[in-house]
Amino acid sequence: HPHARSYWLQDSEETMGPLSSCIFFCLLGNIIGSGIFVSPKGVLENASSVGVALFVWIITGVITAIGALCYAELGVTIPKSGGDYSYVKDIFGGLAGFLRLWIAVLPLFPTCFPPENGLRLLAAVCLLLLTWVNCSSVRWATRVQDIFTAGKLLALALIIIMGLVQVCKGEYYWLEPANAFEPFQDYDVGLIALSFLQGSFAYGGWNFLNYVTEELVDPYVNLPRAIFISIPLVTFVYVFANIAYVTAMSPQELLASNAVAVTFGEKLLGVMSWIMPISVALSTFGGVNGSLFTSSRLFFAGAREGHLPSLLAMIHVKRCTPIPALLFTCLSTLLMLCTSDMYTLINYVGFINYLFYGVTVAGQIVLRIKQPDMHRPIKISLIWPVIYLLFWAFLLIFSLYSEPVVCGIGLAIMLTGVPVYFLGVYWQNKPQCFDAFVDKMTYLGQKLCVVVYPAESKSNSDADEGQEMTEAKAPLSKADGDDLKA
Repeated sequence: HPHARSYWLQDSEETMGPLSSCIFFCLLGNIIGSGIFVSPKGVLENASSVGVALFVWIITGVITAIGALCYAELGVTIPKSGGDYSYVKDIFGGLAGFLRLWIAVLPLFPTCFPPENGLRLLAAVCLLLLTWVNCSSVRWATRVQDIFTAGKLLALALIIIMGLVQVCKGEYYWLEPANAFEPFQDYDVGLIALSFLQGSFAYGGWNFLNYVTEELVDPYVNLPRAIFISIPLVTFVYVFANIAYVTAMSPQELLASNAVAVTFGEKLLGVMSWIMPISVALSTFGGVNGSLFTSSRLFFAGAREGHLPSLLAMIHVKRCTPIPALLFTCLSTLLMLCTSDMYTLINYVGFINYLFYGVTVAGQIVLRIKQPDMHRPIKISLIWPVIYLLFWAFLLIFSLYSEPVVCGIGLAIMLTGVPVYFLGVYWQNKPQCFDAFVDKMTYLGQKLCVVVYPAESKSNSDADEGQEMTEAKAPLSKADGDDLKA
């Protein structure tokens, strides 16, 4: 039904209402994250001048807004959690959707080096803590998100205000046109494409609201509202934050820094410079929380469609949270701790993400052709997906030209999902012993996590009571399901 919402939330109006969804989507949850404190170095390094770097930030914001509008139409036309996974699967078929899901399951980066053990341990502790919060309550997860939003915005507001003070003092040498476009290396189209990939990392998360469309109150209104409020605001913040950076640092100083905001604070804040490291930590902490919340819904949607073990499509009998999907997301994310070559990671992730963003937006055009009379509560002009696809083609072609090894590794990892799809999904008549083993593991997982399949109540008496029933399906027996619910 086009108005269907998630059946695992009992109090969605209180947890994912209009204000909370906008904050979650925009300010801290996924878009404004640690990227704005880190990515400026990668953007400037590949853009070759301050002026081009600022244009990259502006154009990336415009393209992000166009992509978000395309996803808004898809989100209300195919109102299922899972975001681009669900859209690609419904439009292009199971294998295409499985490959989209597969790149989220396999975060393998063999070209990188391990970080210090202490940092890995700290990151693991934070990740486990946030996983516990998300498993305990959807409301807690969104409250954590809102709290860290305030801290992050205060830090960015401080950066922008300090930048304006610097401009008022006359410290705008690198903003003057003659100096802003003075290249410190030769311009290269391939490198500029990589600068867009670096910038897209900071804008990453603009599509994550589509992962929880079923949980969003009144998505027809709130989805476009979140886009129109958030994307321009994020673009404004990012551009002026980068202007502030270059009022205090030369391009050479900026390129020598691994955490631009921290260096900025050290130069201008004096004894209060500790504010910036804390802000970066808060941004990272909140960003992980948002990714856990949304990515777990991606795995939940994949399991519901039969592309992952059925255990991941189950929810806790009382808390109504997808605990197995959250634990699976946590485990996948822990694998990321074996990497530290951040800018290689950004190029890799940016390339693969934009690959599927383009496939998804192309699917919007295909869906218009295949089903022109389909009900579309939000319908945008096709000129927007065409513009997005032109930019997408430029980005992918020149990124592949500039970084063939990194992009090739990403494609190779993605294609490893093809045999897994045929063995695990396409092959239906598996040996009975294999199915029995999977059933036992699923049953064990249900008992450990106290989870069952979600199902909406259909009886009038249940509707009158305002209750949603949760019933267990195979491999649990009816008695086992009753015990779990008790």
